[in-house]
Amino acid sequence: MIIAMILRRKGDQVVSVGAQDDVGTIARLLSEHRIGAVLVRDDGDDVLGIVSERDIVRCIAAHGVEAVAMPAARLMTRVLHTVTPATHVTEALELMTDRRVRHLPVIAPDGGLAGMVSIGDLVKARIDEAVHEAEELRHYVETAG
Repeated sequence: MIIAMILRRKGDQVVSVGAQDDVGTIARLLSEHRIGAVLVRDDGDDVLGIVSERDIVRCIAAHGVEAVAMPAARLMTRVLHTVTPATHVTEALELMTDRRVRHLPVIAPDGGLAGMVSIGDLVKARIDEAVHEAEELRHYVETAG
């Protein structure tokens, strides 16, 4: 299974913030959308970085209550690990494990943003795939005899 199949199912909508948006705003968006990370984009929609729940927790641990007013640009992760729609789910899972990240922006062949996948999306896809394979094997065994 490839990333494009996951995006077809979940959609390509990505929640984003601006570099000047504060941690309080980001935390509300994460809660409202029930997600674990947002992309930070400029006015031209170019991706500048990503802010995750982990980034927010680390920021609060380091700066206390002052963290709530800090802009995304101060705590975002600037080095992004990305995949393409053609990336295999197993390859994306390996990347997440190796890089210790839970979200991967999906970059289209033209360089634009095609979506974003989370570790939950990938694990669900692998489980669905395993269930489907088990059902096919069971059906094969039942009809072969």
